[in-house]
Amino acid sequence: MKLSPPETRLLKLSFFALFLALLLAPAADAQSRKKGDAAKSKPLAKSPAATSKDARKQSAKATPSKQSNNKVSKTSANKAERNRKDGKNTSAQRREASSTKTSKNSARNERDRGRSSKTVAKDDRNQRKDSKKLTPAERRAEERRRKAEEARRLAAIEEQRRREEAARIARERKLAFERSLKTQTAENIQNDSIEGEDPEIRRAAIEALGEPAGTVVVMEAKTGKILTIVNQDWAIRNSFKPCSTIKLVTGVSGLNENVINSDGGIGETSSRMNLDLALAKSDNGYFQRVGAAVGNAKMLAYARSLGLGQPTGINVPGETAGKLPFGNNNLRIYSHGDDFEVTPLQLAVMVSAIANEGKKVVPQIVKGKSRFTPKFGESVPISYRTVQSLLPGMIGAAEYGTAHRNMDQSLGVAGKTGSCIFNGSWIGLFASVAPVEDPQYSVVVITRGEGERGQTAASVAAQIYRSLAPRLKRNIDKYMALKALRPAPSAEILAAASDEEEDESAQELANGESRPVIVAGSAPQTVQKKVQKTTQSKPVFPPVVIEYDKDKSTDKNVPSRPRVIKN
Repeated sequence: MKLSPPETRLLKLSFFALFLALLLAPAADAQSRKKGDAAKSKPLAKSPAATSKDARKQSAKATPSKQSNNKVSKTSANKAERNRKDGKNTSAQRREASSTKTSKNSARNERDRGRSSKTVAKDDRNQRKDSKKLTPAERRAEERRRKAEEARRLAAIEEQRRREEAARIARERKLAFERSLKTQTAENIQNDSIEGEDPEIRRAAIEALGEPAGTVVVMEAKTGKILTIVNQDWAIRNSFKPCSTIKLVTGVSGLNENVINSDGGIGETSSRMNLDLALAKSDNGYFQRVGAAVGNAKMLAYARSLGLGQPTGINVPGETAGKLPFGNNNLRIYSHGDDFEVTPLQLAVMVSAIANEGKKVVPQIVKGKSRFTPKFGESVPISYRTVQSLLPGMIGAAEYGTAHRNMDQSLGVAGKTGSCIFNGSWIGLFASVAPVEDPQYSVVVITRGEGERGQTAASVAAQIYRSLAPRLKRNIDKYMALKALRPAPSAEILAAASDEEEDESAQELANGESRPVIVAGSAPQTVQKKVQKTTQSKPVFPPVVIEYDKDKSTDKNVPSRPRVIKN
């Protein structure tokens, strides 16, 4: 038998001892726990001295840092526990409060619904009781009242529907009318006879006119030779309201009759609004005062001598004579051109006669190979002073007035704009000459349509003048001498004077009356409230004047019964 070395036997014994220790450890631990429990259940009384001694030992063993850490950890744990509990309590309280509020609102809503239903039921009962209390006659009357009220309600609905339908039809009709004007212009231009016209000027005029409905006349101012007429049917055979271009006639008559003084004022008065500014800014009140002082008969005599109200004598068949407002004393004829009708060709003759110091040309179209010979009509009885006084205002219209937009100031254009309503549509007019110191061309433009105004027509003319610029012969010294006759108004005066052309048709649509006229240095003079409306600014029906006798009215808040007087 072979013996193991001593180290091997010792190692085996160590393993055996460790194994026994592991087996016996649970039993010993259980027994120690039993003894500990018994000791706890039966504590041994210690003397106070032993207790104090143990306490000192425990405090000596524990370090200060450990004690503080233990306290902090306990405090944090307690605080976290309290916060958790408080959070739970707060959430619970919030949910409980929300639930309570919801239940209260529900209960309140239920009570309201119940109260509302009770109220309705009560009202129904009261109504039934009241109906039971009514006599048969009263019930029939109540029934008639209800039916009448329902009929009125249905009638109001039907009236509103009728008005909306009428407005829609009116809009469609207006749009159709606008389209028809443009279509008619395009067709007329295609049918124009271009014999004897300058093709380059005609092309420039058509391009300048563009899409709007309208007509253009370009004529030699000194000879009357027609260079082009775009839309000849409108320019020769149709007549239009002259709007504010009639102020040129009013100005000529006022100067010739010495109503306008040498400073451009009216009579013996002087004001910031003189003739130059009134023409440039198209002031209505100024020309109404001038026309009222001149009178209807004299003013129309000057209009006729300037070529209005009669054919120009152009060598084209079918020319219309236009219309003059004989016997009309409304102040608007002097500022707005009410009851006048003129052709674009007549305006070209008129503005040429003013620039030529009263020499009135006869328009002609050169046909075939015939030689052109200028023709002149009866001279206009206007003085050199009249012409020299009128031209600065026409220059001002192109430089700083109603025609200045898009205008090349270096070309010496002088003219007058016009804007108004005529035959259901807006029209814009511009009658002009250039260069003003030695006129070569007369350009007249009329456009029609919702957005058309005098400024639009002037812009068309400005583009035509730019095309004519290489042909224009300027005399700058003469031009500056003409402008120096009366210097242009100051910037302050220009800022205070507004363009009135836009207002005139708004007034016309409103009531057909002129605005109050104020003469500088005197009390305001208002136009009578019952001004008779002219044929172009009144309805089809005769005017009706309603008067109230306030003295016989017993109640100050209720007027007396009106008396209707029909004319």
